[in-house]
Amino acid sequence: MTGSESSPSFRLAYVPGVTPSKWVRIWNERLPDVPLTLLQVAAGEAPDTLRDGGADAGFVRLPMDRTGLSAIPLYTETTVVVVPKDHLVAAVEEVSTGDLADEIVLHPLDDTLGWEELPGKPAFERPATTADAIELVAAGIGVLVVPQSLARLHHRKDLTYRTVVDAPVSRVALSWVESEPTPDLIEHFIGIVRGRTVNSTRGPQPAASGAAQPKQRKAAAGKNAPRGGTKGGKGAGSGKNARGGQAAKPTRGGTKPRRRP
Repeated sequence: MTGSESSPSFRLAYVPGVTPSKWVRIWNERLPDVPLTLLQVAAGEAPDTLRDGGADAGFVRLPMDRTGLSAIPLYTETTVVVVPKDHLVAAVEEVSTGDLADEIVLHPLDDTLGWEELPGKPAFERPATTADAIELVAAGIGVLVVPQSLARLHHRKDLTYRTVVDAPVSRVALSWVESEPTPDLIEHFIGIVRGRTVNSTRGPQPAASGAAQPKQRKAAAGKNAPRGGTKGGKGAGSGKNARGGQAAKPTRGGTKPRRRP
């Protein structure tokens, strides 16, 4: 459990292009007393952020250096090429890396695709960030191949993108520092991401709702209270009487009638 035992908290890192709002909403519904703090980090900084304790868990991009880290791959993104709207590529639905052979393909320093060999022609220098590369595409300097979520994140009205069918792909994963056992709050967040229900989620469980407590108290009180008018004609006289005497037999309107010979 993170934070102190009396005041737990959870810090969740995420890389650009990932939208964690759905999982954060479920966390807040199930664990309203445990605040969740979001921390956006660059894709290349995410592994060290987790290893250094800057976050308890994080949404990262694979491939990455997984030394000392556990990771659950969640989904694989489509890879696209970002081009000006009047570019020839914009006239088709998808392209291959071979179709980019005559293009200057920008390769930012924060690239997440793990190219073995970049297609096209190299730029004079590498842009520092994907955002910088997008500006160069808009200026007509070259094109950029990125995961689709990053193309959407940096959307501009003068740019568009098309699928690259044979490019490397980026996988989004949930990652945390390896430990045995896994901390309760991390287990709980893993359960949320994997779609577990409240009852099946490991880790701390949400407290019972206030609406259920009166019923529980009523049921507990009913065990010690005398029962009257219950089914089967048993009244308050059933069992031993209040003074510790023998149990009285139930009657109907007085003594039990005798059978006629």
